[in-house]
Amino acid sequence: MPSPCLFCEIIAGRLPGQIVYQDDLVTAFCDRFPRAPVHILIVPNRHIDSVSMLCAEDEMVIGRLILTARQLAVKTKIDQTGYRLVINTGPDAGQSVHHLHLHLLGGKSMPLMGG
Repeated sequence: MPSPCLFCEIIAGRLPGQIVYQDDLVTAFCDRFPRAPVHILIVPNRHIDSVSMLCAEDEMVIGRLILTARQLAVKTKIDQTGYRLVINTGPDAGQSVHHLHLHLLGGKSMPLMGG
């Protein structure tokens, strides 16, 4: 039997998490190992392993992830200087928890990515 999903347990309130937003589709909580002064994870309440597992019916939840990130950027005042949104998909991209999650990062200057 697979072990319970860490993020599902936080969403359900069975594990502690510093929840900063929750509605019927998504939950947002502070990352336990922040990479920036503001590092919030925004996750769908329904378990979805990764972007690779999305289907057409998930369109609303994906939109909610992005709009929630924008709302939290305003709330934390990082919208004024800029922020980064990151979704890692699969082990080569660094996805360590197999529950789709969007990283909202900001509050400091970050190096450019790619080219």
